[in-house]
Amino acid sequence: MAQPDAFETDFWKDANLRKVWDDIIPGEPRKTISYTLTREAIELYCAAVGETHPLYFDEDYARTTRYGGLIAPPSIHILLIFSCTPADDWMRSPGTVNAGQSWSYNIPARPGDVIRLEARALDKFIKRERLFVVHDNVFFNRRGEVICSGRGWTIRPM
Repeated sequence: MAQPDAFETDFWKDANLRKVWDDIIPGEPRKTISYTLTREAIELYCAAVGETHPLYFDEDYARTTRYGGLIAPPSIHILLIFSCTPADDWMRSPGTVNAGQSWSYNIPARPGDVIRLEARALDKFIKRERLFVVHDNVFFNRRGEVICSGRGWTIRPM
């Protein structure tokens, strides 16, 4: 699986390529890309969010737990949502507001897991002159096991 050299942080860079409101079709799968989760990515994510539990850093400690080795924190799906979508994905549009989300966590992601995302818009509607999209996301590891799944609501830019 090809990995990008660096994670793009200029979210305006490809804004002209992203789907606009009229292009979002409920039920249509979103284009996604596989992502290999590395120990370094987990450590960088943990540092960014202030997570310090040894289960995510200390291999010796992690082996003594029920997980038998290092895992990623459940909230890693935040990193994965961007790592598993191309730069032209509509969820990356600047001005998008998170209006709520609900996640279920099944098994932990681990360093070396090749993560696959299945995602789609479920519905879109206008309420109080705002554009809402309801979407779902399911992350799988290389064995096809569900790591986590979630449903979210976003307010789209006009």
